[in-house]
Amino acid sequence: MLGLVNGSELDGYLDQLLTRDVQVAASVRDPARLRRYFAALALNSAGMAEHQTLYTAAGINRLTALEYDRLLTNLFVTDELPAWTGNRFSRLIKTAKRYLIDPALLGAALRLDEAAIVRDGDILGRMLDTFVMAQLRPEVEVSALRPRLYHLREKDCRREIDIVGEFGSGVVGIEMKATASPGPDDAAHLRHLRDQLGDRFLGGAVLHTGPRAFALSERRSCPWTCVEAEAVDRRPPRGSHWDA
Repeated sequence: MLGLVNGSELDGYLDQLLTRDVQVAASVRDPARLRRYFAALALNSAGMAEHQTLYTAAGINRLTALEYDRLLTNLFVTDELPAWTGNRFSRLIKTAKRYLIDPALLGAALRLDEAAIVRDGDILGRMLDTFVMAQLRPEVEVSALRPRLYHLREKDCRREIDIVGEFGSGVVGIEMKATASPGPDDAAHLRHLRDQLGDRFLGGAVLHTGPRAFALSERRSCPWTCVEAEAVDRRPPRGSHWDA
């Protein structure tokens, strides 16, 4: 992900984004504060950190943070993944997940190279989640079925699913695991979702960092990335990107 772009090029792009580009869209009096806030967002990409945690870490107040949020969203630099709700689930968290649009900016904002990211399991997991969302956004836009994407997490954190996609009344689930050798336990929350939804559940996958796709049970692999393993046995609807 990071190896495709030279580190100095990423630094230059990020510098232009947080100094010149933002001035075109809005008047930012202190780019250094925006850079600190962006670093806090990068550190929590693919997460649900409290807003106060983010703007306190950047040394700004809530109103300034809201202004920065609107600015970065309008510049298509950050995005949110809303929480999924279903009548078969109770005590679901309703907080959206925050993302950087471009996973390469995560490393640039935190001044981390590939080796540092791989050594840090938390950052690697966030990078993987952010990368997968970056691949799915354009697919959703061009899909004739126009699926809607969400995330699922229970309030007691007993179960969570990184991405839930709705195809009309049907649902698919995607989990991301920063491991090269996922096992059946990594699909436990997907199996629970399948059991709760019955025929509404269309399929699911566990994406991982290994070199090949393989089945965790009697399924076929999904085609759109090289780091995944399907975890459930129902087919997606015909005509979707998952049906290949």
